[in-house]
Amino acid sequence: MSNAASTSSTSTISTNAAIIAHSYLDTWNAADPQQRRALLESAWSEEPRYVDPMMSGAGREQIDGLISAVQNRFPEWKFSLLGTPDLHGSYLRFSWSLGPAGADGPVKGTDFVVLEDGRIKDVTGFLDQIPEHA
Repeated sequence: MSNAASTSSTSTISTNAAIIAHSYLDTWNAADPQQRRALLESAWSEEPRYVDPMMSGAGREQIDGLISAVQNRFPEWKFSLLGTPDLHGSYLRFSWSLGPAGADGPVKGTDFVVLEDGRIKDVTGFLDQIPEHA
């Protein structure tokens, strides 16, 4: 593979990884329930699963409930992408922060996503930084 083709391929993968990661975070940031459900339907598979050390859910309805609970616990806080997401085949890895808009979020994590036909199928989340009061 030529250097130019390799660079182009890497750029496309990085772009796709960023688009999927931003779509995922947009879902978590969507305060309007209709908008959040629309994002779950468009970017997530038919039967997605989510698990992290504090909660888990299967199906769009349960995941919608998890997102709503996080928003109720941390009103006005938003998820932001940290660094550059990595995409390898149908696996995506990225880090994020949660905190007041425009500020360094006190909660940080890394999520591993399995994609199915380009849509989010399974998410395993790790919490990298949690303040005592969170």
